[in-house]
Amino acid sequence: MNDFLATEDRALLERNGLADFDALWARQLDAVDEPNTSRGGWSSVFRLELEGRGFYLKRQSNYLTRTLHRPFGEPTFAREFRNISRYRQKAIPALQAAFYGERKVAGEYRALLLTRALDGWNDLDSLLEQWPALSDAQHHAILVACGQLARKLHGVGQVHGCFYPKHIFLQATGDGYAAQLIDLEKTRPLLLGRRDRVKDLEPLLRRAGAWTAEQVRQFLAAYLDQPVDSSLVDTWASYLAGRRSHKEAR
Repeated sequence: MNDFLATEDRALLERNGLADFDALWARQLDAVDEPNTSRGGWSSVFRLELEGRGFYLKRQSNYLTRTLHRPFGEPTFAREFRNISRYRQKAIPALQAAFYGERKVAGEYRALLLTRALDGWNDLDSLLEQWPALSDAQHHAILVACGQLARKLHGVGQVHGCFYPKHIFLQATGDGYAAQLIDLEKTRPLLLGRRDRVKDLEPLLRRAGAWTAEQVRQFLAAYLDQPVDSSLVDTWASYLAGRRSHKEAR
């Protein structure tokens, strides 16, 4: 795979001497968390600031995943980058890549992924913690933004696979909220119709405990593009509530 360098970020990276793999690999930065070493190698995330713009630089060494198509393994970032590219092609709002590259160096398989930081955005988790302090208008706008994001995702035949509040980022706009997704590694095609769609939505609704039954209906109305009192929203709300109760009882 050839290195990817986003056109929008090329000039900024070039001015700072970071427009190639080796320079990004060698840049000394503080990690934002402990390295992940669960696959026999390591994978770590760093914050990078350039001329007032924020990025996250992910680096990994011998941190591979194996599939039927790639039995000898590839960096987990390779799949994430492919999914970022797929989301962009399908116009699904999501984080954007500035650079991606891979190298094999003396038996070491290195990969790095540079993404633009979502500065000025809040994850849904943090908004749920503030939920009682938000207005009814803010509640409705957030529910609509999340529902429309899910509708766009499934409408172009994709399942996120990890549709949790911490992976949905929102930003207040003049008349509502914009929403986008992060953590795309588990994305796959939507193949099983409503079964896949329900399975994708369930984790969000289980974790959004601050939402009332009526607010879940508002989310579903936006997702289904139906009035909140429609029979289709009734059907989905009842079905999801039943599945949620069954899972909680297990």
